[in-house]
Amino acid sequence: MSSGQEVEAVLALLRAAAAADGVRPLSEDAELRLQHADAGGRDLVVHDDGVLAGYARYDDGVAELVVHPELRRRGHGRALLRQLLELAGGRPLSIWAHGDLPGSAELLAPHGFERARVLLQMRRDLADLDPDPRPELPADVQVLPFRPGRDEAAWLRVNARAFDWHPEQGRMTRADLELRCAEPWFDPAGFLMAWRGDPDAGGTLLGSHWTKVHPAGDAGPDPVGEIYVLGVDPDAQGLRLGGALTDLGLAHLRRQGLGSVLLYVEEDNAAAVRLYERRGFARFAVDVSWRREPG
Repeated sequence: MSSGQEVEAVLALLRAAAAADGVRPLSEDAELRLQHADAGGRDLVVHDDGVLAGYARYDDGVAELVVHPELRRRGHGRALLRQLLELAGGRPLSIWAHGDLPGSAELLAPHGFERARVLLQMRRDLADLDPDPRPELPADVQVLPFRPGRDEAAWLRVNARAFDWHPEQGRMTRADLELRCAEPWFDPAGFLMAWRGDPDAGGTLLGSHWTKVHPAGDAGPDPVGEIYVLGVDPDAQGLRLGGALTDLGLAHLRRQGLGSVLLYVEEDNAAAVRLYERRGFARFAVDVSWRREPG
């Protein structure tokens, strides 16, 4: 985006779409990059009689697009799609459909796109949750809050190892981390780190649970907590840290007075889905990545 005025116009479009559809039309990452003028992707727009009608973001073969709810079924989605296909050239193209709304299939399926990934949003109430759990941890493991300016390198290392299979999370950089830590919602007290030994004396980070709080209107009419990133180093598997960190993070959110919590998980990650179902989570919504192969 070339100006702050254009960014504000796109953000207004995103708010209108979210209000009409009941789901955020862009991922958090895409919206952050839009607001901070990230040079790693391309921003595309279409207009209707001088009014911003649609927006799309393209970055390395992955895209998201949205059309203003009052200007749909006028060809704006197809116009954005044509631009995205031109940018992709002869390479594969994936487009995220947040909420799996019917219009996404109507737009993408006729152009050779097929459902490739399914991301579940799961939710549970927090009213009956123990606000002071005492999970059993190994004797040499302690859980401490994240320390900005000191723990970034350790977290990035474990995050990359825990999510080496994940096309987005496993590629998080220090710049990505710092961008999120600068957001108004960031709270280091809700970013829990499981250390073996003293982190200032050669201790090893084994895993972490980063929580988030969505303000009212963002994920529902009331504030909603989120299991933002929960990861355990592969070498620490078997210590039951995933369950312990989950319980501690949920308790932290409960103590903030929140009534519910959400999380995102790949549908085919059966072990993680089972872990969350055992802790009272149920499927709430679905995001789908549609993919088109060359030719």
